Amino acid sequence: MTEAPARAPWWRDAVIYEIYPRSFADADGDGEGDIPGITARLPYLADLGVDAVWVAPWYPSPMADGGYDVSDYCDIHPRFGTLQDADMMIAEAHRLGLKVIVDLVANHSSSEHEWFRAALASGPGSPARARYHFADGSGPGGVEPPNNWISAFGGSAWSPVEDGRTPRQWYLHLFAPEQPDLNWDDEGVREAFDDVLRFWLERGVDGFRLDAAPAMAKVPGYPPFDYPDPTRFETATWEGNPHWDVDTVHDIFRRWRRVVDAHPGEQVLVAEAVVNGPERLARYLGPDEIQTAFNFDWVHAPWDAEHLRDVIDRTLAALQPIGAPATWAMSSHDETRHLTRFGAGDLDLGRRRARAAVLLTLALPGGAYLYQGEELGLEEVEDIPEALLQDPVFVRSGGRHRGRDGCRVPLPWSGDRSPFGFSPGPADPWLPQPAHWADLTVEAQQRDPDSMLHLYRTALRLRSEVHDLRAPGLHWLPARDGVLRFRRGDRFECLANLGDAAVPLPEGVVLSSRDGQVVEPDTTVWVVHP
Repeated sequence: MTEAPARAPWWRDAVIYEIYPRSFADADGDGEGDIPGITARLPYLADLGVDAVWVAPWYPSPMADGGYDVSDYCDIHPRFGTLQDADMMIAEAHRLGLKVIVDLVANHSSSEHEWFRAALASGPGSPARARYHFADGSGPGGVEPPNNWISAFGGSAWSPVEDGRTPRQWYLHLFAPEQPDLNWDDEGVREAFDDVLRFWLERGVDGFRLDAAPAMAKVPGYPPFDYPDPTRFETATWEGNPHWDVDTVHDIFRRWRRVVDAHPGEQVLVAEAVVNGPERLARYLGPDEIQTAFNFDWVHAPWDAEHLRDVIDRTLAALQPIGAPATWAMSSHDETRHLTRFGAGDLDLGRRRARAAVLLTLALPGGAYLYQGEELGLEEVEDIPEALLQDPVFVRSGGRHRGRDGCRVPLPWSGDRSPFGFSPGPADPWLPQPAHWADLTVEAQQRDPDSMLHLYRTALRLRSEVHDLRAPGLHWLPARDGVLRFRRGDRFECLANLGDAAVPLPEGVVLSSRDGQVVEPDTTVWVVHP
């Protein structure tokens, strides 16, 4: 009797939906999203057709960086709910067939974490300070930073300790000053995070998204670095940087993989790792390290056929030798919404391209990530009054960069005016919603068979039904300039027209981003051959 082939782990080709808790759904009416709101809307996500949800940080936090400054890794922020609410949400997701991935922010803690408060209260060289990166300053009395390292949010990566000591000590923060970097050479730090992983695994989570993964190891002695541009934190261009993508970071992930693999189930580790090309990214992946990683070359790619094909080819070539699946995403809580990027000031153009882009993305081999609201065709909100902006990028850049609030505006669910069903109470949403989103609510789009929401639902249904979309790799087919055309398996074909002229419509089209007798520019079609 022939044995059935082994089933591939769920995460190899899963479509995962990112939830930014503060902006997804508000159950208690205070204008901010919460976990009961997520739980109430899980049937919508199951109906959409995704396989899993990734929940951005829901831990206790002073919110200096939208929750990515964690003060307790084993609890829930009161504004989002309780551990019991989280347990109920995980259980309901599993009942509906959805997996749950949670964020793990381990490069840094909050400056309000009990560890950092103890470190400040202790003297130089103490075990409490060894959990972080403290160093004497340079210059007379240590009044200058220890070196020239820069912060992702602008300025120096070092802040002084105000304790009156000489020489003055400084602490390292590759992000905001309220986010001191943990020292991963300290065994106490490593053991504590082993326990954090186990805590959430025992509560039923199906994986962890690893925030700022390449930042976690630093070269001893804090050597300076010759940045290509010291005003820009552009990690994709760095080579040999002493605080980003340092080789010893992989020891941490091998340890975490052992912890995760010791737990029953198919839990996944997913790396946020913006590094210098897919070849460096591939080093994070493998049978003893992280299973998958975000593909930021795809996130940041322009709407250009040659560029996109190059990203696809390089990604698949880098991952094929180690057997790791690719992942594809276009937006997230950290990125300008792709509809706005692709439209370059023209929202109608952006919507056409966004419709075409999602069909191209979902046709590629591997997994995919969707960011909340992209299935509604939401754009980046670029006119939020400055007084309401909360992203530390805006403050630390002196207003030169508006930051990421524009992609974090609460979702519109129903109704014809704000809060559009996001909240049941009279409180205004924590960020203002555009009035024209009345036409983009879930309620409105459910009534429109041509809506973005219906396109996503249909594409996700077909993706699960068409066997060839689970086949490995792809085969490029001949096509004119500006057109991407490839086959998956024996029968499935994707044609994406990024050029400036229409091309003939193939036979057997089962889904198109725009109806017509030809494939117009900025259109993608799916074909299933007999």
